[in-house]
Amino acid sequence: MTDLNKQECRDKPSAGFSVTVRLEIENRPGGFARITQQLANAGASLAEVTLISSDFDHTVRDVTIACKSDEHSAGIIELLKGMERIQLISWQDDTLEMHRGGKLTVDSKAILKTTDELSRAYTPGVARVCDLIHRDPDSAYNYTIKGNCVAVVTDGSAVLGLGNIGSMAALPVMEGKAMLFKQFAGVEAFPICIESQDTEEIISVVKNISGVFGGINLEDISSPRCFEIERRLQEDLDIPIFHDDQHGTAVVVLAGLLNALKIVGKKLEDITVAVNGFGASGVACTKLMMLAGVRNVIACDTTGIIYKGRSENMNSVKQELAEVTNIEGKKGILTDAVRGADVFLGVSKPGMLTPPMVQSMAKDPIVFALANPVPEILPGEVQGLARIIATGRSDYANQVNNVLCFPGIFKGALECRARKITSGMKIAAAYAISECVGPSDLREDYIIPNIFKVDVASRVAERVKEVAVQENLHRVPV
Repeated sequence: MTDLNKQECRDKPSAGFSVTVRLEIENRPGGFARITQQLANAGASLAEVTLISSDFDHTVRDVTIACKSDEHSAGIIELLKGMERIQLISWQDDTLEMHRGGKLTVDSKAILKTTDELSRAYTPGVARVCDLIHRDPDSAYNYTIKGNCVAVVTDGSAVLGLGNIGSMAALPVMEGKAMLFKQFAGVEAFPICIESQDTEEIISVVKNISGVFGGINLEDISSPRCFEIERRLQEDLDIPIFHDDQHGTAVVVLAGLLNALKIVGKKLEDITVAVNGFGASGVACTKLMMLAGVRNVIACDTTGIIYKGRSENMNSVKQELAEVTNIEGKKGILTDAVRGADVFLGVSKPGMLTPPMVQSMAKDPIVFALANPVPEILPGEVQGLARIIATGRSDYANQVNNVLCFPGIFKGALECRARKITSGMKIAAAYAISECVGPSDLREDYIIPNIFKVDVASRVAERVKEVAVQENLHRVPV
C-alpha cells in the first residue's frame, strides 16, 4: 500500500469525528455558502444543517461537520472562531456527546401507581415468584429477565483497533454491543467487564453470574485464551455461549462469500481461499468455510504459510488445522499463498495485500480485506483487478459487519431456549443473511445486506430455531 493510499483512510472525513456547531450568521446573500466553501477547503464534509431561528439581521443554524481526527476537528473549530460575520455560539463532539452518561439505561416494564401494584412487584407478592423458581428453576425463563437477556462479557484484552486496553476502557464497546442487541433483535443485553485476564478467573466469574442470563456473548478476549474460555463455558453451562469475534465474523464472511460466488459462477467445493491472519477470527472463518464445503484453505500467520509439519510459531489450534488445510502442502509467504487463489480473506493488518498479488490470483478474484480501521488493501487500489471486494468499513461497499449476525442468532436461540449454538446454526445463519440480498439486488458492490433496510435478525432467528429443532437442542416448542 502506498503512503498516499494509507493516508486515504486517515484523510477521509468520518461521522466518528463529527462536531455539531451552532452558528449565528449575518443574514446576507452568500453568507452560508462562504462557510461551506471554507469547510470544504479545510477538508471537512458538511453532514447536516438545521435552521434554528432567523430574523432580518441574522440566522442561527446547527451545522454537523464530519472531520478526519480529533486534531482536525479542533482546527475546524478554530477556523470558525476566526471567520468574519459569524459567531460560534457553541459546539459539541458528537461521538462523546452520544456516550455522555453511558448509552444504556435500565427501564421498568411495569409502572407502579398503587400500593397493590407495589405489593405484586415487590413484597409480599414477589416471594411467591421466588418460591416458584426455587421449586422449578426453569420457570425463571418465564418470570424473570433471564429468558431474553444476554451478558456481553469482556476482559478488554483485544479490543478492535485498540488492542489490550483493559476492561474499563472496553466498556463503551460493550454498551454499544448491548444497544445493537436491543435495536435489531429486541434482546436485552448488559455489559460485563471483568477486571482480570486470567483464564480461570474469567471462567469462574461467568459461571457464577450465568443464572441471570439466557446466553453469554464473549467479546474482545485475546487469542488463544478465547478458545479455552469459550470451550470450557460451553462444556460447563447449559445456555448458548458465543464468541462474536470468532463466529460472528465467520458467519458474515460466509454469507458474503456465498453471494460473491453466485456472481463469479464458482462453487464452494471448487475454490481455494488464502487466509491472512490466523488468530481468533481467521481460525473461526477457516473452520466455518470448511464445514460449509470449502476444501482448500491456505492460511498464513506472521511466520508464513501454515502447513503440516511446520514447527515454528505453532500452537494446538494451528496444529489441528494444519492437518486439514493446505491440501497441496504449499510453503512460503503470503505471496505464494494467494497465487492462483480464488479468494483472499484478510483478518490481519493494513498493507498486507498488493495489486500484483491480486493480479496473480485466479480469474475473477474475490478480496475480503477486513483489517480495521485500515484494510489489507484499499478498494481503490484493486479497481479493475478484483471482481469483488469487501471490507470491515462502513464507508465502502460490502461491509462485513457482525451486527448482521449476533442479534439474530441469539434471538433465535433464546426464543427456543437452545442449549448451545452449533456450527449448523452458524451455517444456517450465513445462508439466511445471504438470502436477504435478492437476485435482483445482487451485484458486485452489494453482496451483503444493509442492516437498516432488511429485517436480517428475524430471518436469522427463524433459521437458527429450525436447526435447533433438527438437532434436538430446543427446550420449548417452536
